Amino acid sequence: MQTDKKKKISISPHIEDTYAYMKKRVGLEESYDLGYRETVVLNQRIQMYYVNGLTDTSVVQEILKVMVEINDNESESNKIGEIIENRLVHQQVEHVHTMDEAVDEVLSGLIAVFIDGKDYAQIIDVRNYPGRTPEEPDTEKVIRGSRDGYTENIVENTALTRRRLRDEKLRNVMLKVGERSKTDVCLTFIEGVANPNLVKYLKDLIEKIEVDGLSMSDKSLEEFILVKKWNIYPLVRYTERPDVATSHLLEGHVIILVDTSPSAIIVPTTFFHHLQHAEEYRQVPTIGTCIRFIRFLAVLAALFLLPTWLLFAVEPSFLPDKLSFIGPNDEGNVPITVQIIIATIGIEFLRMAAIHTPTPLSTAMGLIAAVLIGEIAIEVGLFSPEVILYISTAAIGNYVTPSYELSVANKVVTIILVLAVGLFGFPGYMIGITLYMLFIVQIRSLRTPYMWPLLPFNLQAIKHIIFRIPVPNSKHRPSIVHPRNNYRRP
Repeated sequence: MQTDKKKKISISPHIEDTYAYMKKRVGLEESYDLGYRETVVLNQRIQMYYVNGLTDTSVVQEILKVMVEINDNESESNKIGEIIENRLVHQQVEHVHTMDEAVDEVLSGLIAVFIDGKDYAQIIDVRNYPGRTPEEPDTEKVIRGSRDGYTENIVENTALTRRRLRDEKLRNVMLKVGERSKTDVCLTFIEGVANPNLVKYLKDLIEKIEVDGLSMSDKSLEEFILVKKWNIYPLVRYTERPDVATSHLLEGHVIILVDTSPSAIIVPTTFFHHLQHAEEYRQVPTIGTCIRFIRFLAVLAALFLLPTWLLFAVEPSFLPDKLSFIGPNDEGNVPITVQIIIATIGIEFLRMAAIHTPTPLSTAMGLIAAVLIGEIAIEVGLFSPEVILYISTAAIGNYVTPSYELSVANKVVTIILVLAVGLFGFPGYMIGITLYMLFIVQIRSLRTPYMWPLLPFNLQAIKHIIFRIPVPNSKHRPSIVHPRNNYRRP
């Protein structure tokens, strides 16, 4: 075997070398899941390599049967390569000329066929990844609409997207990341709509990733793509709904799919992309707009309700007489600022416990939490009733936020603002709000202003943010993605 300038080993025409390489490199005869069969066709040795569990075994059996039958129907051994390729009962067959490529394909669930005397391998795509069937995502449910969602199978995910977007310009570019994991990553975009510079930028970033494996699949990939890795706000949007992903593709966004992950990464995104939900587009525009207004109100409450109420509690002179009831009637034995922090952490305890609690026990856990936190904590003077009320309202606002990542970031900001108000009063409130605004407006997601269309200001786009515009009236794609075709009509 010879080595080229990229240190890749070429396939040897001597099939014994192939067997020795697979035994040393992949663990043939040591790893039980690595399948191997050798047959003799027209006096030539043929070897097949595949991975049990990732390959459709019925196709493997059919291929073996066809190869054996060649001996009864053919006689020209000098054309064995062409004969076998013509008899392979599958629609996708390609040639590779290096052992590295052949091993990568085998470990991805494909079959590699080596022929004695040939310096190439025939690769047959018969992948059959284990996984679940498409079902509605738990975090993106709708009253009406499709009930399918992405799964952990990247091939199935691309098919779910293609089913909704049968455009000849739709491109699914497959890449591999990870020296050991060799994780499949798919860049999906519409050629002629998506910004080619963005596509090239993402492709170059992904191809330059040097890591042994993506342990957390899409999240690990995100951390390689983004520059501001310590920023608390989500700079990409995740979705498990094919209809949501398709809608963004039509706007000019790029979708990144990672094998073993049921989530699609949408880039680029802004703050307001994380406030969108499919339910708004499953209702008439008026109702969709009302739902959007309520969601905006909930997000604002999650962010600013607690620090604003705390400000009025520590500075009651700011309240007019008609609103004097807003302050706490009984402050309890613990300072209000500490009450808010403890209650916020307590709700996080409940959230984490709900994730790790088996479903049959979740109801019992909810009852215990209601009794311990809701009643006993108030009676012993740990919390005042008003703190429980406003903490619960802010928590509901976080749960209303469509993006889980955005809701977590808002919680962190809320705690910081509460501490600022508790320590410095009104100056802390004003300085905290100002610093928060300055922080969020300077964020950029893949060279995209995070607060667009507020900064930079775009009146037409703001209308689409505030109101759910009817689809026939949505004639232009958002300019922030710099689409090549701005008009949404053919």
